[in-house]
Amino acid sequence: MKFAIGVGLRGLASSSDPKVDMVRYVQAAEAAGVDYAWSAESWGRDAVTSIAYLAAKTTSITLGTGIMQVTARTPVMTAMTALSLSELSDGRFALGLGVSGPQVVEGLHGVPFNPALTRLKENVGIIRQAIAGERIEFEGKVYELPRKGGQGKALKLDHKHRPNLPIYLATLGPKSLQYTGEVADGWLGTSFSPDSPDALLGPIKQGAEAVGRKLDEIDLQASATVCVTDEVDEVVQSLKPGIAFQLGAMGSAKTNFYNAAFSRAGFVDDAKAVQQLWLDRKRDEAARRVPDGLVHHYAMIGSEQHVRERLAVYRGAGITTINVRFPPMLAEARIPQLERALDTLRTT
Repeated sequence: MKFAIGVGLRGLASSSDPKVDMVRYVQAAEAAGVDYAWSAESWGRDAVTSIAYLAAKTTSITLGTGIMQVTARTPVMTAMTALSLSELSDGRFALGLGVSGPQVVEGLHGVPFNPALTRLKENVGIIRQAIAGERIEFEGKVYELPRKGGQGKALKLDHKHRPNLPIYLATLGPKSLQYTGEVADGWLGTSFSPDSPDALLGPIKQGAEAVGRKLDEIDLQASATVCVTDEVDEVVQSLKPGIAFQLGAMGSAKTNFYNAAFSRAGFVDDAKAVQQLWLDRKRDEAARRVPDGLVHHYAMIGSEQHVRERLAVYRGAGITTINVRFPPMLAEARIPQLERALDTLRTT
């Protein structure tokens, strides 16, 4: 089992200097043998700048964008950025891509959200050409390179090609999960419960088998809150506002991939009820409506023995990398929490 951390995540309060906190945390993770550090991108910090800065502050940990939004950049600009980050990090970069959601895509970037999956597929196809050093030619529904009737011509990037630069996809919908199984080097999974693994891994496996791949050829990364503690109820309650935010705010009323993923894992009534309370601006009630059992399905919270048993469930489901998350806490508390979590998980 490998381990990852996130950089720039909601719910991780900063003590004084976010830049210093970030570097200390990632350097501590690297020293502890964590394999990946993924940057976040939503409607605040971008996913690229922090990774470039961290490349100069680390030596061995793999740095990845978790994720670059495909509507925020052209595919070739994404490829150029990925090649530059790979060069700056001495090959320690992994490109994480995702479609985001309609509120961000249409609200911030002014781009129609749909066809989201088609846009993702075309991005991956163009990026693969570009990073392989090929002449970039593509004719799709969203992108056409070079543009017909114009003065452009098919070009190659003036950069050392890296055809094996890993591409990870953050997907949740059934069709996008199938596509992940078909083409991706890895999956960045959120809203994953090892107690209902087929809800998300089933379509990935289906996509992989359709093209002659095996599921274990894909690095399946799942985010999970890990906390070794005797104060289980306190930790569970602290996580409920974040889950309510996912169910109610991480998407529009019509399109919320997180809500749909929780529903497919068996929490249909809970997901609908929490979302409606959130949309009605009853945020505290929405958090209280999140069942304790739902929190436990997506986390490892409790004694060392319990955390080890839960990790075994994740491993049994096919997960290869745990993206270790924590309850809301000050930045200075994250390093000892990470070290304790890793000590516990590695003795499984």
